[in-house]
Amino acid sequence: MKSLFKKFFKDKNQINEKRYQEYILPKIKEFKKKIDSKSEISFLHYGHLGDIINSLPVVQELSKTKKCNLFIEKNKKIPGHVVSKDHPSGGVFLEEKSIDKLIPLLKYQKFLNNVEVYNDQKIDIDLNFFRELPINFNIDSVRWYSHLTGCFPNLTNNYLEVHKNSKFQNYVVIMRSLRRQNKQLDFSFLSNYKNLVFVGLKDEFDDLKGQINNLEFYDCEDFLELASIIRSSKLFIGNLSFGYALAEALKVPRLLESAPNFPLVYPNGNYGYDFYFQVHFEELVEKLYKLK
Repeated sequence: MKSLFKKFFKDKNQINEKRYQEYILPKIKEFKKKIDSKSEISFLHYGHLGDIINSLPVVQELSKTKKCNLFIEKNKKIPGHVVSKDHPSGGVFLEEKSIDKLIPLLKYQKFLNNVEVYNDQKIDIDLNFFRELPINFNIDSVRWYSHLTGCFPNLTNNYLEVHKNSKFQNYVVIMRSLRRQNKQLDFSFLSNYKNLVFVGLKDEFDDLKGQINNLEFYDCEDFLELASIIRSSKLFIGNLSFGYALAEALKVPRLLESAPNFPLVYPNGNYGYDFYFQVHFEELVEKLYKLK
């Protein structure tokens, strides 16, 4: 994405202007025409997981007047110049096993008329085209899709619905990836709180367990179960990862661990906060933990 930004804005040469006029704008106008004229719209997305969740506010808003179908493409290769060696899915945006876990959550959403793995179905709006837009990608990532479609939903409202999981009520739920951590933070004070559960990957749990001695691990069957646990939580804590995207979509009391080198996600709505510094981290945990 950074390379795209540089490509469009390092200068105003004729080649960039031509691409903007002949490729970007026609596609934006094409999307708008379909949104304005069609009663049923099919969307395509190939991931990452958090990107798919972040596209849902726009789809949900459009579903108020249209049937909306969502198709998920598997094993789309990440361009070599942006691939990250430490990303869990390796060299592709979304593996089949991740899609298998995601589909039950998407099918649970009443505003989605149909959810399937992409197999050359007819597509009206390619949500992946946000990657081509000449915008600064450090804006709140949930807003990318509004600039793609011209649909601007109220982001303070929840855009996922799931059942509660009675087993994890009153738990502090943590999902923290190994990437995009704020290394200045110390999580050990959380040992003073009861009912702490980690719902990410096992190596991510092992990384944090050294700081939180009473942290439990739970391996979710799929992402519908994961979302139900987050939905039931007393408080969710996470960094820039799929888990926080779910917490933001559900609008549960939530804290986002922010790292100064990669701002990309920002809480919208009540009971959502981002933090950089230890003193604020501890104060916000205490504040949200006391909520009834």
